[in-house]
Amino acid sequence: MKKILIIGIGAGNPEYVTVQAINALNQVDVFFVMDKGASKAKLVELRKEIIERYVKEQGYRVVEATSPERQGDAASYVKAVETLNRDKQLVFERLLEEELSDGECGAFLVWGDPSLYDSTMRIIEAIAKSGRHAFEYEVIPGISSVQALAAKHRMALNTIGRAVEITNGRGIAEGFPNNVDSVVVMLDSQNAFRHLAGEDVDIFWGAYVGTEDEILIAGKLREVMDDIERVRAEARSRNGWIMDTYLLKRRTISHD
Repeated sequence: MKKILIIGIGAGNPEYVTVQAINALNQVDVFFVMDKGASKAKLVELRKEIIERYVKEQGYRVVEATSPERQGDAASYVKAVETLNRDKQLVFERLLEEELSDGECGAFLVWGDPSLYDSTMRIIEAIAKSGRHAFEYEVIPGISSVQALAAKHRMALNTIGRAVEITNGRGIAEGFPNNVDSVVVMLDSQNAFRHLAGEDVDIFWGAYVGTEDEILIAGKLREVMDDIERVRAEARSRNGWIMDTYLLKRRTISHD
């Protein structure tokens, strides 16, 4: 029987890798690494660095595959992601069929935590349900950029007795959610926080959290949002990509 491990490797700092993840890494015969192009080559190198740092035996193989790109779909973001995941599924199935032998263990190394804004688990589950491939799989949690961001800013995500919501840029563009005082925003490529400029909100922002390129900015949203937008643009121009997360907190707590 083949085995697949979906391993959360943390938000960038190799020291975020947990003991459980290290033990899992040392079970792997084949590491599958998805190449997302030159602009994100550093993410591939960081994965390889983690493998080389923590795997004791050198009998493993690293198999790289080109990751399909998501095609823009202004009408339906969900539809575009579903199409992307189907394309990825075809790649994953090929890797399982051609690169992993019976009795071997393969692994996908997931940035942050596999449960948060990542589709690897969904894709592997779809393959398992299809019945076309016989394998078992396990998920190893990781430290997400959300946890790393909160630690870097020394800020609890929620206020006492209150909920915290996690959303994306499209979600926060619709306004601050009702009935929560704290919101974590991921995957915001359009500076959607500007939609809340008129509200009494603090922002705790971080890019490349946990890496050598880390940038942190915090303050009243309307006072620091220009700085964040400028820094984001500079970082994207310099690195070819941006990976950031931020926490928004109401300055005036509402208990409606």
